[in-house]
Amino acid sequence: MRMAIRQQLMEMADEGYRKFASSLIPNIDNLLGVRLPELRRLAKSIARGDWRAYIKHADNRYFEETMLQGLAIGYARADIEEKLRAVAEFVPRIDNWSVCDSFCTGLKFAKDHKRRVWDFLQPYLASDREYEIRFGVVMLLNYFTDDEYIDRVLAWCDRIRHDGYYVKMAVAWAISVCFVHAPQQTTAYLRNNTLDDFTHNKAIQKIIESLRVDAETKTTLRSLKRKSGARR
Repeated sequence: MRMAIRQQLMEMADEGYRKFASSLIPNIDNLLGVRLPELRRLAKSIARGDWRAYIKHADNRYFEETMLQGLAIGYARADIEEKLRAVAEFVPRIDNWSVCDSFCTGLKFAKDHKRRVWDFLQPYLASDREYEIRFGVVMLLNYFTDDEYIDRVLAWCDRIRHDGYYVKMAVAWAISVCFVHAPQQTTAYLRNNTLDDFTHNKAIQKIIESLRVDAETKTTLRSLKRKSGARR
């Protein structure tokens, strides 16, 4: 099964897309060049069959093979505990933002099991590994920015300390998503937080770039930006 799927991936590869995708994912040099919609279709097919065997025996020679495993877990039918075991086994394979973010987007079962998933995410948010933290933060911004959890999400954003670029960008992104759901609450947080300057300013930049934010609010947010070195 593993080799048959690898062959399918090779047949779907597009050299032009490989060059384009490679420019967006630094430090990854094992892309075949398969577009995400094609990977999603193949993952759905795997999820309808013996997905457990595929996940167990698949390797990570190519970027797309890793991505495919993560997508298949999202589409697979299983109870919450089996799904979380599969997630836990997969997370250590994440080594780039693209796999991380697409994987998180596919874990829609989190919407129906928020309390269990929230507890599951805590060790990842407290990790010292860049992509474990990013996984946790991207899960938060996808599934936990509602009224019940948003205070806890902002608290985690303020608590995380890691120098990794992809952690800082994930935290900034999470804060911008919080702003969409709770602008007054998030603005108050931006007035009083312990974020490093880069993450603080990047969060404001992401909010300002949103078409949902009016000009007056953008002006207020710009006034909250820090000069470099103001806080670390």
